[in-house]
Amino acid sequence: MLSRSSFFPQKPERAHESSTGRSWLPGRFQPNAAVTVPKALREYDWRQWLRLQPPLHAIKTARYRRTDRSFLRQPVTHGNIQDIRAAARGRHVLLTVAFGDAQCLDLQLRLTGGLVRHDVHIVADNSVSDVSADENRRVCADHGAPYVRLPANPWTVKNPSRSHGAALNWMWHNVLKPAAPAAFGFLDQDLFPTRPCDPFEPLEATAFYGDLRRAGARWYLWAGYCFFRFDAVSREPLDFGLDWFAGLDTGGANWEVLYQDVDPNTVPQRPITAFAALPGVELRQAYCEWRGSWLHEVGLDGDPSLKAKKREAVMRLLAPALEVSLGSRGQGN
Repeated sequence: MLSRSSFFPQKPERAHESSTGRSWLPGRFQPNAAVTVPKALREYDWRQWLRLQPPLHAIKTARYRRTDRSFLRQPVTHGNIQDIRAAARGRHVLLTVAFGDAQCLDLQLRLTGGLVRHDVHIVADNSVSDVSADENRRVCADHGAPYVRLPANPWTVKNPSRSHGAALNWMWHNVLKPAAPAAFGFLDQDLFPTRPCDPFEPLEATAFYGDLRRAGARWYLWAGYCFFRFDAVSREPLDFGLDWFAGLDTGGANWEVLYQDVDPNTVPQRPITAFAALPGVELRQAYCEWRGSWLHEVGLDGDPSLKAKKREAVMRLLAPALEVSLGSRGQGN
């Protein structure tokens, strides 16, 4: 992998800066305390009150959080947590939640290992089947990536977004927070770098950054690409889950403690462009994204019958980056 202290001749990607080159968030901030209701009571209109939505939402939210707390206490299925904490302590850590697609995981590890400055890339396996988990574990062993098989996730079959958020929270409470890394970042497993970059460099001037998503007056960082400076956020009651009653997907439950006092208009975003990976088909059938110089396969979207052809197209797009990554690794950078 590329250590952040290693020689790196190419100019790093600087998606964190505005067109004037100014950093977009102050380095220090004072987040608010977390709340226990999905949204303020004043945000419900009279029709929602007639349907008793406020108390129903509060009851459901309490039940969801009780399930989440129980999951956080479950022991790891596979992986040496103490060794992984030691490897992450004081370092710059990438974390990917894997789910059933060993080829996808292998592609990402090959690319991050040669193109992305970092110290440790941890894989948290949220797969359902033992077969998929075994395949992911072998991929991690091949790349020297620390591997954790998460306990059985109560949300995986019911709600993939809640499942992903619960997996991130398990890793935060059981691995990252005790390890105290210098910084950490979350990646979707189907997000691939195509050029040399240092995603931790923006954190020298800011507490957190990533791809912004909006939900009405609220906003949050997409859980597939978000980075945090540990000393700036570690004392807060972080929750990387969702708050669906407030319209917030995975990662949005940090609205109260991290985001609400920051103006989203001060957050310059890298360009995000949707495209069809296959010629002659509608966008929705083979949906992919360019997020800056990162390619997002968006594996859950698209026509299932075109999934294999879509993967082949993605592989063709990634071929030049894979060659560069292999060459970079071969030079020992």
